[in-house]
Amino acid sequence: MTTQASTKVYRSLKPAAQHIVADVEPGALLAVVPDPIVCFAGADFLQSQVYDLRGDASLLAVDSLTSGRHQSGERWAFSRYESRIAVNLEGRPILRDACVLEDGLDTVYTRMGRFDMLATVVMAGPLFRDATTHILDAVGGTPVLPRQDQIVSASPISGVGVLLRVASVSVEHGTHTLRRHLGFLSQLLGDDPWSRKW
Repeated sequence: MTTQASTKVYRSLKPAAQHIVADVEPGALLAVVPDPIVCFAGADFLQSQVYDLRGDASLLAVDSLTSGRHQSGERWAFSRYESRIAVNLEGRPILRDACVLEDGLDTVYTRMGRFDMLATVVMAGPLFRDATTHILDAVGGTPVLPRQDQIVSASPISGVGVLLRVASVSVEHGTHTLRRHLGFLSQLLGDDPWSRKW
């Protein structure tokens, strides 16, 4: 499942919302690979994703966000952004992840600094066993240096997958990193979900 372009969230009197609920049957693969969300100045957005995996089902879900229309002078200028992901395996929770961005003691703009893209990738299931090991080894062996253009982290998910996070100075740079880590997906799908996008 993908999108034709970025999901644009405009300023409105009421918050915008998007919800995904999916049951992934045994032996099945669900790949959710949308373009990044772009929140315009003043936008208020809530997203929830709930994935219920059965047996040997596999899931790959990408959740990414840009700083907004920074070429128009809007960087992290939305009112509020909230995204929640829940993954269950045979009814048992294996992942609960949330990202909430809103101004508080300081601004989102101040906290994000030079970064213009955030991405979270959830991979779970037997189809991703080798890829999970590879990502954990590759990211774990990469040093974190001051003023890097990108920060990448990876954490195991209950022995069945990995949670990958990317913060990047540009959408292009961040997307390139996602493609590099998720290149194996093309073989599983029989097509490259990024080939006609960037």
